[in-house]
This record gives sequence, C-alpha cells and structure tokens, in this order.
Amino acid sequence: MGALASWGNLSIPMCQWRGVACGSRGHRRGHVVALDLTGLNLLGTISPALANITYLRRLNLPQNRFYGILPPELGNIHDLETLDLSYNSIEEIGANRPTGELPDSVGNLSTNMKYFITNYNSITGRIPEGIGNLVNLQFVEMNNNLFEGPIPDSFGRLKKLNQLYLSGNKFSGSIPSSIGNLQMLNITIFLTGTLPPEVGNLKNLAMLDFSDNRIFGEIPSSLGECQSLQYLNTSGNYLQGKMPPSIEQLRGLQVLDLSHNNLSGSIPTFLENMIGLAGLNLSFNNLEGNVPKDGIFSNASAVSVVGNDGLCNGIPQLKLPPCSNHCTKKKKTTWKLAMTVSICSVILFITVVIALFACYCDTKRTKSNPETSLTSEQHIRVSYAELVSATNGFASENLIGAGSFGSVYKGSMTSNGHQQEVAVKVLNLTQRGASHSFVAECETLRCIRHRNLVKILTVCSSIDFHRDNFKALVYEFLPNGNLDHWLHQRPIEDGERNALDLSVRIRIAIDVASALEYLHQSKPLPIIHCDHKPSNVLLDRNMVAHVGDFGLARFLHQDADKSSNWASMRGTIGYVAQIFFTAISEYTYILVLLFHYHLPLSIPEYGLGNEVSIQGDVYSYGILLLEVFTGKRPTDNEFGEGLGLRKYVEIALPGRVTSVVDRHLVQETEDGEGIADMKISCIISVLRIGVQCSEEAPADRMQISDALKELQGTRDKLQNIKHLCIEGA
Repeated sequence: MGALASWGNLSIPMCQWRGVACGSRGHRRGHVVALDLTGLNLLGTISPALANITYLRRLNLPQNRFYGILPPELGNIHDLETLDLSYNSIEEIGANRPTGELPDSVGNLSTNMKYFITNYNSITGRIPEGIGNLVNLQFVEMNNNLFEGPIPDSFGRLKKLNQLYLSGNKFSGSIPSSIGNLQMLNITIFLTGTLPPEVGNLKNLAMLDFSDNRIFGEIPSSLGECQSLQYLNTSGNYLQGKMPPSIEQLRGLQVLDLSHNNLSGSIPTFLENMIGLAGLNLSFNNLEGNVPKDGIFSNASAVSVVGNDGLCNGIPQLKLPPCSNHCTKKKKTTWKLAMTVSICSVILFITVVIALFACYCDTKRTKSNPETSLTSEQHIRVSYAELVSATNGFASENLIGAGSFGSVYKGSMTSNGHQQEVAVKVLNLTQRGASHSFVAECETLRCIRHRNLVKILTVCSSIDFHRDNFKALVYEFLPNGNLDHWLHQRPIEDGERNALDLSVRIRIAIDVASALEYLHQSKPLPIIHCDHKPSNVLLDRNMVAHVGDFGLARFLHQDADKSSNWASMRGTIGYVAQIFFTAISEYTYILVLLFHYHLPLSIPEYGLGNEVSIQGDVYSYGILLLEVFTGKRPTDNEFGEGLGLRKYVEIALPGRVTSVVDRHLVQETEDGEGIADMKISCIISVLRIGVQCSEEAPADRMQISDALKELQGTRDKLQNIKHLCIEGA
C-alpha cells in the first residue's frame, strides 16, 4: 500500500497531503512548516531536497526504515526547531556493516533547534562537540545507539536544556563537570564515568538514573542539594564508601536504588524517617550492622537488602540473622543509647518550640482565610504512592472517565485533617501528545481562576512502582459528571432518566460562555481552549458548569510550536472548523521527496489545519450550544453529507424549531398557548446565537461577550415567564 497516497495528486491542495502542515499567517502563510511522517514504514535515505523547504520548522520521521547519513544540507533550514529521527537505522552502509557516525555538520543545524531526537538507531562514534552550538536545545534524546568516547563537554553550553537522555550507549571517561551548568535540567538518564560534585547544581533535577554503567568512586555529598529529586538509581556500578548523610536532605525522594555496588558501612537510620520514600533497594553491597524496623523498613515488599552478608536484625520478613552480643558491641550500644537520648531530648525541645510557633502562625492564617483545601501557598506536593492510596490503586470501580490522553479516577485525600473528594487525571504517556497535554494544562491552569473553570488542586510528575514515568493532575471532584452524560445518557433517579430543563440548559450555556469570555480576556495573553465539547463541561452538585480539560490549550499570539509540539491537534471532530492553504513554492520539493522514496499512491490523505484563534473557540461554543438544545451530536449520521448540525438548525428557524429541539424541551413548552410561545421564543433566541457563533467565516461569528449578554437577556426573559406562571396559578 502507498503510505502517502495523496502526495502528487494535483486535485488535492498540497497542504492537505498526508503529513503536511502549512502556516496560516504572516510570511509562513501557505508555506509548508511541518512534515510528520511517523510510522509509515518508509524506506530510503533522507533526501537533501528537504533543505529547500525554507520555512520547515518540524521534521518528524520516526518509526520508519531510513538509513544512510544525515544530510548536512539540513543545516540550511534556518527555522528548523524539531528533528525526530528515532527508531530508524541512521547509519552509513559500507563493507557490509554499519559504520555511520553523527556528522560534524550537526553543529551547523539551525540555532532555533529545540528538540533533537535520534534514539534507537545504529549511530556509532562520538557525539560531535558542535552540538553545543545549538544553544536553544531543550530536549535531547540519543538513547540506545552505539555512541562511544567521552560525553561532550559542550553540553554545558546548552543553558536551556531540561531533558537529556543518553542511556544504552558505550560512553567512556568521566561525566563532564560542565553538566552542572545546566540548572534547567530536570530529568537526566545517563551515562558512565565518575559522577562530578557539580551534579549538586542541578536544582530542578527530578530523576537521576545512571544504572548499569561503569560509575566509580563515592556518591558525592553535593547530591543532597538536588532538592527536587524524586528518583535516584545508581544500581549496577562500582560505587564505594558510605551513603552520604546529605541524602537525608532529599525530602521529596520516592525511589532510591543503590543496589549492585560496593557500598560499605551501616544503613543510615535517617532512611526510616524519610516519609515519602516508597521504594528502597540496597541489595548486593557490602553493608553491615543493624537493619532499622520503622518507616519504609516495616514494609518488606518495598525494601530489598539481600546480598549483604553483614546485615542483621530487621523485621522477620527480611529473614536476617540476629545481631551478635559481644561486650564491645554492648559498650558501643550503651554509648550510642546515651548519645541518642541526649540528642532526642534536644530535638524534642526544639520540636516543641517549632510546633508552638507553627500553631500560632496557622491560627493567624486560618483567621484570615477560613477556607482550606489541598491547594495552599506552599503548593502541597503529592507523590505517586499517595495517589495510589487515594484511588485504591486506581481501581476500576473508581474510574469515572477516559479520554484520548488518559483516564480520570475518583479519589479521597486528606487536607488539614479533613477528607476531600478529588478527581485524579492519569496521563497515558504511551499516547503521542500526552506529555505535551500535561505541560499545556499545567501552564494554562496555573495562570487562571474563575468560578466556571475546573479547579486544579495539585499535580504529580514522578515515576510509578515499575520505574515508568507517571504524570497526573488532581482536580476538585464535581459530583454531577459531565454535560455529555446528561444530554445523551441521562442519569437515572427514582427509576426514570433525568433530563435538563430549559432554565438549567440556559444557565449552563451562560456558565460556559462566562468561562470563555474570561479566558479570551486573560492577561497578559488570551487563552484559547481548543477543545470545547460537552464532555469537557463538568457540573457540580448545584448544576453550575465548570469548563475543564486544558490539554490542548494555547496562549494567543504565542506560536503553536512554543506552547506545544503537536500543532496538528485541533480539538474534536465536529466541534472545530479547519482552513487549508496551498504553497506552490514547496510543491516541487514535496514531489521530489515523493519520488525519492518511491512511494505508490493509494491511501487517502490526512488534512492538517490552521493555527488556533479566539474565533475557533467561538465556533466550538456555537456547536456546543446547538447540541445542548437539540440533544444531537454534530457527528450524528442523520444529518447526511453536506448538512451538519448547524445547517440542520438554521433551515428550521424559526417556523419549524420544535422539530429540531430536544423532545424534553418540546414537552416543557406544552403549558398553554401564550406561555408556550414565549418559551419557544427563548429557545429560538438561543439557537440563533448558536448559529451565529458557528458561521463558516471567522469574521462573521458573534463575539463571545455579545453571546453572553444575549443569553443573560434570554435567562431574564425566562424568569419573567415563570413569574407569570406563578401569578396565573
């Protein structure tokens, strides 16, 4: 089959060819800005002709069968920001064996480059020092190649680098001390050599894994300066000496794996006091002495100490021998006991003083702000283990929703001594775009607060018990579920399915419009939600609507590539309007690529669309409004080709409105001729707003502020009708 059947088809605009995205404004309008050919099983070499696509910003070619060298001509694409060549065979074929290296010309790639990904190839040789010229790099992934030699010192020049993955290679020598310059670095998976003391400069480091390498020497005490560290794995190396006391300073540490090294001495007692620690592996070292019994050591399934012949005591489940009782040990024990009592007395006194002071401060804070929740000025952190406990192990009976990027679980967490129901959204990180969704939602929700927006309580970016990455967002729990459920499934109460009445639907429409108006007027930059639909509107116990799911949200006038790396995602089919452009200037070069890869033509194209706008959100809102009052989805089959929900409603206005609205609203209008006409008039007003918001041309769409005012006027009119009904009774 032809993976790119639409390429070369002159009847289809080039910007609608599969994997092609074009710009929609400014000097990029109508020009190719992205090629995403992921997983198409393409075979061939990477063509130098790509360099002729002047405005190309993203080149994604993973999961294909490309081979050969990386064309140095790619350095001529000055706008290139993303280059993903992962899961290919980027190598030079010669003498029947792979001998390819990453060319020095890598240093000549665009200085706008942010994402450079070459993992799971067969690249040999050294990483060129020139990679340090790409000063805007934020993400580098070169896992599972055949790189050798030292890690380039030039990595230290990449001040914006925050993720570096180099595992599964054959590096030698020391880890360069310049790595300590990368204070933005928050995830690193390395390496081999010696661990420099400058690692303590990595204040944002969340995960450090240099397992199964040739790291030797002692664990640097400066590691305790990495206050954000949650996961530390040094297993399978040649580390020696004692565990540094500075590890106690890692208050957020959740997993510590020091197994299969040459560590000596006793197990530090501070480990049993590290409350957040959920996994501890000290197996196969030269540790000796007493094993603590409290804290994490009380859970045999969370601790491993096998392969340390000198260890004794511990809980029975660890099956360790008792410690011997020689006189010398008794003297040491007596001396240690006396010292412990003295220290504990001092600590107890200090603790009492601190507790009294904390109570005093807390009393003042409570008086000034009586509301308490999981959110506070201290931004309470939550661990993976806590979320497991809160959701009963993410049990299926707690599952309350699932979407393209993850699942939502109901849970219960303790805040200031009180239980609070929460909704935990767990990202499916195997799904393409899920990580970017997490970042987008965090970036957006930290800037906004409104009564009609879902309230975020905290986030968790960690690893699970299988050492896989884990990301989750914790929201307030809204007990009445989502609007889609009420429109199309309807909760059952007293044996009957509930339906939303006219006044509730108008209130919900006003709530959503209020949230939209707030987002679009946000300072310093308006926020575009990008995914308005009923399933993203949640209802509290008073049926007040709250807009949620900001996984596709963007800031207006901020380039799509800066707010996320997945510009082709534009909401949900049926709720978004798309515009396509063509670019004759790139047409020839796209055809060159087509014939270069010898691609047959047979599979339908995928269209990739325009950049986001406020008008796009208004369009989605208009479709949502029509769905709320007709009870029909925009993707229902009954509309047929060329009709659609908007046209279906428009041709029925005003005379045949009762034929298109939800039957439950029709029943509600059967009150009496005069009252019924007034209610139908309200429904017509709302449907007209929906039609005007979803006009095809963005410039013709109603402003959300005007829609809100008209809806509020319709609500007031409906309230007057209710008063008339009461007086008439």
